[in-house]
Amino acid sequence: MSQNQSRVTEFILVGFPGLHQEYYGLVSFVLFLVYAITVIANATVFFLFVTNRSLHKPMYYIILNVSVCDFLFSTTTLPKIISRYWFQSGSISFIGCFVQMCFVHYLGSVNSFIFSLMAFDRYCAICHPLRYITVLKSSTVHILSVTAWSIAIIVPLILAIRAYPLPYCASNIINHCYCDHIGITLLACTDRTLYSFPAFTSAMIILLLPLSFIVFSYCAILIAVSKVADSKNCVKSLSTCSTQLIIISLYYVPRCFVYLTSHVGIQFSTDVRIVIIMLYSLGPPMVNPLIYCLRTKDIRECLVKQFCISTGHPKAQVSVVTN
Repeated sequence: MSQNQSRVTEFILVGFPGLHQEYYGLVSFVLFLVYAITVIANATVFFLFVTNRSLHKPMYYIILNVSVCDFLFSTTTLPKIISRYWFQSGSISFIGCFVQMCFVHYLGSVNSFIFSLMAFDRYCAICHPLRYITVLKSSTVHILSVTAWSIAIIVPLILAIRAYPLPYCASNIINHCYCDHIGITLLACTDRTLYSFPAFTSAMIILLLPLSFIVFSYCAILIAVSKVADSKNCVKSLSTCSTQLIIISLYYVPRCFVYLTSHVGIQFSTDVRIVIIMLYSLGPPMVNPLIYCLRTKDIRECLVKQFCISTGHPKAQVSVVTN
């Protein structure tokens, strides 16, 4: 097919290439369930934050940022792939695909920066407790959060601007559940080396720089905690950062695993690779709110309090508030 004859005007998202048609209904239902749980769970976290002033603290402002980012990422990626299997509608417009790609990489970058801010919060709280209130005030968290959301758009926007004018004159089939930079540029009728290497380098910087800071922060926390003579205080200090550590691990460990295996020569089939990517992309947004509510005392108490109010149990309300 020559460039003069045809130019791609839309892309087709294949989803899971090896999936048989009889499982389309089941897959679409599972994906819809994941999306519904993600929306309800993150909306609950947002509602609790808005209605409870006790949560208006630096740590919970950071959690709110993660929750908003998780909600936006799932809303960017899931509805289209659900319609692919539910309504056999896998096509996405040329511009729509680039918009989705930009948001996918943008929100991933935001998450990476917010997680480093989360690690900084725990570092200040445990390693410099006397200076925590002055160093990490709510206003400081607001400024750092806005900065993270602002600078995170730079690289994805550059990637989209550079990839958009490439000649797409052959296949329009994307073997993925959503549009990303690799999936789109692989379809370009030109040498993609000049585009793939800068994209890979920038992705590594956005992934590894915050990860390096996170590793440094938690190493410093472990060193500081190990110097505490009282074992009870030691356990208490570690428990305050366990929630953040679980959330950060869910984000980074699978990504690092995929990158490392690809560079040591371990190859996965297309279906397995897509399943792994979907698990680490869409699993955390669904699971993170459950971790907040189960492992964070303040959020758990606010949730129970709200439940007591909605079900009309005043005695239970009082017991929760006085605890």
